[in-house]
Amino acid sequence: MKPIIAIVGRPNVGKSTLFNKIAGKRVSIVEDTPGVTRDRIYYEVEWNGRELIIVDTGGIEPKTDSQMLKYMRRQAEIAVENSDVIVFICDIEAGLTADDREIAQQLKKSGKPVICCVNKIDKAGDPPPEFYEFYELGFENDPIPLSSMHGTGTGDLLDLAVELSPPPEDEPEKEEGRIAVAVIGHPNVGKSSLVNRVVGSERLIVSDVAGTTRDAIDVDVDNEWGRYTFVDTAGMRRQSRVDDGIEYYSVLRAKMAVDRADVCLIVVDALEGITEQDAKIAGIAHEAGKSSIIVVNKWDLVEKETKTMDDYTAHVRDKLSFMSYAPVMYVSALTGQRCEKLYRAINDLEAEANTRVTTGRLNDMLTDAIIRVQPPSDKGRRLKLYYITQTGIKPATFVAFVNRISLFHFSYQRYIENQIREVFGLKDIPIRMISRQRGEKADGEL
Repeated sequence: MKPIIAIVGRPNVGKSTLFNKIAGKRVSIVEDTPGVTRDRIYYEVEWNGRELIIVDTGGIEPKTDSQMLKYMRRQAEIAVENSDVIVFICDIEAGLTADDREIAQQLKKSGKPVICCVNKIDKAGDPPPEFYEFYELGFENDPIPLSSMHGTGTGDLLDLAVELSPPPEDEPEKEEGRIAVAVIGHPNVGKSSLVNRVVGSERLIVSDVAGTTRDAIDVDVDNEWGRYTFVDTAGMRRQSRVDDGIEYYSVLRAKMAVDRADVCLIVVDALEGITEQDAKIAGIAHEAGKSSIIVVNKWDLVEKETKTMDDYTAHVRDKLSFMSYAPVMYVSALTGQRCEKLYRAINDLEAEANTRVTTGRLNDMLTDAIIRVQPPSDKGRRLKLYYITQTGIKPATFVAFVNRISLFHFSYQRYIENQIREVFGLKDIPIRMISRQRGEKADGEL
């Protein structure tokens, strides 16, 4: 797992400014008003070869009658509970306050490594005398003088965060030849029941209470179909409903499970239909470029007519139009209906995802495609496609070299993509098409 670094402190001490500085862009809202950052916001960064997840939090008010501030305090507390390292931000302008002392005591009780940073030291040179009073907080590590506005001190902060994080060898490594399958979906759609069914044993707790699975759980399976690691993840709720805080980290860890998966099973409830949250969850897998199967669970409970499955598939395609490539399967985790067929589908997707097409074959396809449908033109200039080459897998990535990128319109890109899918049998996996004007490098997107 990537180490989670939580930034905490009183309201308006510069937590979000620091977060944005580390992220390198404006992720958190920044205003000179306490309480702007109400929920936790996270961002992945790399420092000294380590990938870290930085989490911004709302301010902690140890004593307050405000319901919103109480909510923010609880959110920050949960951030601390779920983090590997805590960054505690104080304010040199306000000095060492009673609230700082109380928060420090809470953080010490957590047993987590704490980095105390004294913010708003914006002038170059030695820190002012007031800085040294923060040593009174008694943390194991010396306070770090910081200017979140200018970025000074952030390097020392990140160096120490990496040093205090769990060692890389504690992070799971994928076993060669084993297919990692992330099972994702909103709460109570039957993810754990589905894993239990395909695994063939009651390995996971199954409950009708939404949110039973709080973290990602790995289950290794070796059978006649192959070797797999199924990752059962906590159900993802709409962000506005993540009010007990723990679920926020369940979503975060589920996203991390998607990152390390080869194939995602996006489980939906047949009785509910495709919801807005289903679309958001599917979008996580799509944006990560993961091969996916839309698994419609509880199909045994649906009243059937002649075209029930066809109509439902049309509903799925309409609501998840951005994943038109993903196969749809209808199962029942309760009865086991079609569950074993998931193994064949997973294997087929993995084989597709590992396909590499030679540049020669791609350009034979391109020549035929151009003859059938002429490239578009604009103001007397016609698009010329010089050649296409495949630069990567998972997702399958193709670079087309053209005379002018502005002429390579989306509709013609989609046409070429569809030709690649049809000719080379890549119908069920995500494909990324990148345009390059001839002479540019082919190792990145526009």
